[in-house]
Amino acid sequence: MKNKIKAWLWLGFALVWLAIFSGLFAISMGWIGYLPPIEQLQNPIDKYASQLIAADGEIIGSFAHSGTNRVFVEYKDISPNLIKALVATEDIRFESHSGIDFRGLARAVVKTGILQQKSGGGGSTITQQLAKMLYSPPSSNFFTRMMKKPVEWVIAAKLERYYTKEEIISMYLNQFDFLYNAVGIKSAAYTYFGKTPDALSVEEAAVLVGMCKNPSVYNPVLRRNSPLPLERRNTVFQQMVKAGYLTEAEADSLSRLPITTSFHKMDHKQGTAPYFREHLRKIMMADKPERGDYASWQYDRFRSDSIQWETNPLYGWCNKNHKADGSPYNIYTDGLKIYTTIVPAMQRYAEEAVEEHVGQYLQPTFDRERRARGGDPFSTSISKDQREAILSRAMRQSERWRLSKEDGLSEQEIKAQFYKKTKMQVWSWRGMRDTVMTPIDSIRYMKGILRSGFMAMDPHNGHVLAYVGDINFSQFQYDMVSDGRRQTGSIIKPYLYSLAMIDGASPCDEVLHVQQSYRLDNGQVWTPRNSNHRRVGELVSIQWGLQNSDNWVTAELMSRTSPITFKRLLESYGLRGPIEATMAMSLGTPEATVGEMVSGYTTFVNDGVRIDPLMVTQIEDMHGNIVATFTPQMTEVLTADAANKMLYMLQNVVSGGTGGRLRSSFGLQMPLGGKTGTTQRNSDTWFMGFTPDVVAGCWVGGEERSVRFNTMSFGQGAAAALPVFGKFIKKVYADKRLGYSIGTPFKMPIGFSPCADAGDVEAVEVFEGEPEETPVTAP
Repeated sequence: MKNKIKAWLWLGFALVWLAIFSGLFAISMGWIGYLPPIEQLQNPIDKYASQLIAADGEIIGSFAHSGTNRVFVEYKDISPNLIKALVATEDIRFESHSGIDFRGLARAVVKTGILQQKSGGGGSTITQQLAKMLYSPPSSNFFTRMMKKPVEWVIAAKLERYYTKEEIISMYLNQFDFLYNAVGIKSAAYTYFGKTPDALSVEEAAVLVGMCKNPSVYNPVLRRNSPLPLERRNTVFQQMVKAGYLTEAEADSLSRLPITTSFHKMDHKQGTAPYFREHLRKIMMADKPERGDYASWQYDRFRSDSIQWETNPLYGWCNKNHKADGSPYNIYTDGLKIYTTIVPAMQRYAEEAVEEHVGQYLQPTFDRERRARGGDPFSTSISKDQREAILSRAMRQSERWRLSKEDGLSEQEIKAQFYKKTKMQVWSWRGMRDTVMTPIDSIRYMKGILRSGFMAMDPHNGHVLAYVGDINFSQFQYDMVSDGRRQTGSIIKPYLYSLAMIDGASPCDEVLHVQQSYRLDNGQVWTPRNSNHRRVGELVSIQWGLQNSDNWVTAELMSRTSPITFKRLLESYGLRGPIEATMAMSLGTPEATVGEMVSGYTTFVNDGVRIDPLMVTQIEDMHGNIVATFTPQMTEVLTADAANKMLYMLQNVVSGGTGGRLRSSFGLQMPLGGKTGTTQRNSDTWFMGFTPDVVAGCWVGGEERSVRFNTMSFGQGAAAALPVFGKFIKKVYADKRLGYSIGTPFKMPIGFSPCADAGDVEAVEVFEGEPEETPVTAP
């Protein structure tokens, strides 16, 4: 009888193992459960954020999918402290097993499962945990949940077959989610300690490894007032002692240390050049423009995007290029290294210049003027109905309106809410501030915030050196450098003057300075206004006209060519928006972005060749293979002679014209050229400027064109936009590390004379004001 019982027990034992091995074999063959295809096991599905690298090698951000920020890091770049802590804590026999630690599994079954000991530990190896992260999504299906652990065993065994122990450690640490968008050890090391993974100390490594048990419970930031993170870190020290990686004395000493973090939350709205990064993301992931994807009123946008798709290699790059498996690149998941042209120091100087002038000087000045007119940000020149229309539109576009609609409130009830005072936070240059006001007043307040766009680039290779799309990316995400189109005012005048130079004119040619009327092709008469009444009735040079931004001289030059010819030239200068071919174009009715205008002004420094902005020089895949390189796109716009004449005249705009404040107020000594611009009623203010090595442009204005200064004292380009350029250039040339020298001259032919007789060029008094520009609409 005893022998029979033994036989039955052995038979049962054999049948159990036979069932286990049969089940595992069935799983490995894919007959039951889910097993990833063999090619996925050989090349696991992994998702890594693409990194953006600045011109100096600094990582300025990343593109991550669904809030994650996983950045690939190789085993050799991981601190040994981290590896030892991980192995000691999570899988002490990691080096000796083949994916499944049967000894640890048995211990877990007996101690944790049967004896219910909390210290019994789990039976999962590092390899099994990796298999779970890679291939075991949560499921509510009972059979799937029952098969989950056996499937993990099979996957773990296969991972051990295809990968070395080092590769498995690396994959595990690259996959783990440490919270706060820090997915992977590289993001985690930076987020919690401001370090790279190879620089982590023993105590910092122990904190991160401790979080692997539960990143929420043992998080030193989330649980800063709880003893659990410290206790868990010290447990890791004790595990390292058991593994022989630390002595008792070392563990005791380390356990006395507090947890010290240097927290940097990964947020795409913060960090270096956020507008630049977002613009890059949009254009790299753009689909080919199809007319059906645009509303009827978006034709101009469709046209602009189509031109970009055809001419800009970076536009739609991910969809134009494919990986070895034939699928398109994905900047969120393919771990690309994108080498950008941004210079962090210059980016910082650009942001500082915008904040110092617009935020610290111009905005308080505008606020004082606004208070004087009863707190209304809108110009006194617009009607009450126009004000109400602007506020009504903004109200309906607000998040408060959308949420109230979803709650089922009627329009009348929603509007009533907008006129009730409530506690809220509003943005200011000094940070978010608590206040009590009506939502409609908060709209008025935000409409009164002055906005700005600024970009600087190298005129010789097209590198975009600094890019400020607006004043604060967290609050104002509309990009005025690449997306916002505003009337150009007088900054477009050099383009017309260059056309005159192409036609054989010289800066010294003279015109009669009087107001004239011009009959247009449609029979109407155009009589441009001019607030500059000096030298009326005298002969003045073309150079004088440009230096003083004179509308009468400009109109006379426009009358000597055709609007169609000038329109084609503007397109050569890089303007991609709609342009109505009328004589009023010459005074600034066409709209353009800051980026387009900065690109256009490179023509004057480059012997007549315009260079497109270049934002990326090279892209590498996650393995370090170069998959794309980018070179500047160039367009010949002017003859070299015409370009040199324009360069000469634009330098005189700074030396003796509307740009004179760069010399008198900012004390800039390097060679300079530039042009101010102001549109009708001070709606838009501009300054375009350049040195031999940097071209930059700035726009300042309100979100609405009716948000503007009432007077020219602050509402002109020379006062509102020029100082941003001046502050930026002063900071750049003062930083010797950047390598710019005030002694570097513009490259002009030896003996170049802008006129037949250089002695004929008249001296012009410095004039820091600027006449009001063209009417908003052409006649």
